[in-house]
Amino acid sequence: MVNSTLKLLVCIPAFNEAKQIGQIVKNARRHCSEVLVCDDGSVDRTAEIAKIAGATVIRHNSNRGYGAAIKTLFAESRKKNAEIIVTLDSDGQHDVNEIPKLISPLLKNDSDIVIGSRFLNKKSQEHIPMYRSFGIKTITKLTQVASYDHLTDSQSGFRAYSKNALDKISIYENGMSVSTEILLKAKEKDLTIKEVPITVRYDVEDASSQNPFKHGISVIHSVILFVSLKHPLTFYGILGLVFLGIGIVFMASALDLFSTTRYVSTPNIIVSAGFFIIGIVLLATSVILYTMAALLRGKLKES
Repeated sequence: MVNSTLKLLVCIPAFNEAKQIGQIVKNARRHCSEVLVCDDGSVDRTAEIAKIAGATVIRHNSNRGYGAAIKTLFAESRKKNAEIIVTLDSDGQHDVNEIPKLISPLLKNDSDIVIGSRFLNKKSQEHIPMYRSFGIKTITKLTQVASYDHLTDSQSGFRAYSKNALDKISIYENGMSVSTEILLKAKEKDLTIKEVPITVRYDVEDASSQNPFKHGISVIHSVILFVSLKHPLTFYGILGLVFLGIGIVFMASALDLFSTTRYVSTPNIIVSAGFFIIGIVLLATSVILYTMAALLRGKLKES
């Protein structure tokens, strides 16, 4: 163990990982004060084997999703007053012996969150399947827009969190997009993030059951939702102006046609009216959301 006085918890979300979970827990125990496993409604012996290996197990009665498991692990870590938590996958892809590397920046107070990046390790990067590499890099680029522009691996589940980060980040998402949600909220709370190179195995059985297309869609949804609520004037306001502009173009076309031919273009007028209405609704939405957000921030400051 790195420091016997440090309250370091290793948190593992698990779903039907009976084959791997026992050895992972045993290896992780050498680097922490306690291993927490959230069994997310497994139908195999995941919970039983994790307990036998020495983990504290919290069990969901049904499969609620990766994000829900992370949420449960965060909540339990707060109850236990953890100083640092490390999250890692339960399928054996991550090397628990790299935990000291992950927590080192936190111990030096150089960062609030440390992400293990497979793209900072050339050897590990070479073994990433091409479709996964493309998908992860694409999602990371999208995440950079609303969070940290220096990230190389926004979807890594091998992370270390300081107590400060643990206390400030509240989780909403239940699915795989929780990895992105945490980064967006960390940026909102002005938390610092650092990446360190890690090795990742792709030769383990059932390394990933997540549909990459669904994963990508869920991440895009999270980013759009966050940006729209965080910057309503920019998001809805710009969209509203675009729709108004399109409405003006169609109306101008209808007026020009009428002035030259005396023909009333009903389709152009209907399309123009539709774009005008949508544009006005979006502009009104931007103002309402901005006002509500400003009032909420004011109340939070007063309290």
